[in-house]
Amino acid sequence: MNINWQPSGLQNNTVRLIPLEISDFERLYTVASDPLIWEQHPEKDRFQRPVFRKFFDLAIASGTAFLITDAGSGEVIGSTRFYGFNSDKSSIDVGYTFLARRCWGGAFNRAAKTLLLDYAFQFVEKVYFHVGLHNTRSFIAVSRLGAREESLIDFDHYGDKLPHRQLVLERTDWENRAGKTLF
Repeated sequence: MNINWQPSGLQNNTVRLIPLEISDFERLYTVASDPLIWEQHPEKDRFQRPVFRKFFDLAIASGTAFLITDAGSGEVIGSTRFYGFNSDKSSIDVGYTFLARRCWGGAFNRAAKTLLLDYAFQFVEKVYFHVGLHNTRSFIAVSRLGAREESLIDFDHYGDKLPHRQLVLERTDWENRAGKTLF
C-alpha cells in the first residue's frame, strides 16, 4: 500500500496544514527565530538560521512535513510532520512540531494534531510521539491528546543520541476518546 503522508486539504476551523515547500523557508523562519520556542527543546539553538536551515532542509527531504497556518488569518504559525512509517507495526510517528508562542496553550496544537491523527488512523493502528526528556510543555500537550508514555529512548538528533520519552496513542483510544472536539 502506497500512502501519501503529505496530503493537501488537511484543514479545520482553527488551522490549515499545507505541504511544506522550499519557498516557505523565510515565512517559517520568521516564526522559528524566536529563541523561547526552543528553550525546552533538546536542540536549543534551532532559532539560529544555520541550525534551522538544517532542520528545514531535512523536513523538505522527508516529503512528509507541513506548514501550519491560522485558518482565520492565513498567518504562518508553525510546522509539523509525519515520520517513521512502519507498515509491519502499523505505526507512524508525529512530531517535529513547533508553534509561535502566541499559539501556545490554546486550540492550535490540538487542532493540528487532530488533523494528523484523524488522517493517520485511516492507515495505521498506532501513532508514536518522541518528546525531549525536559520538554514538559510538549509532554503535557501530547498527553492531553490521550497518548501514554511507553518508554525512554535515545532519539537520533542529526547523529547525536538524546534522551526522549516515547508516547503512543492507539487508534481505538483515539476513536473512543471522551469529549471529541471538532474544529
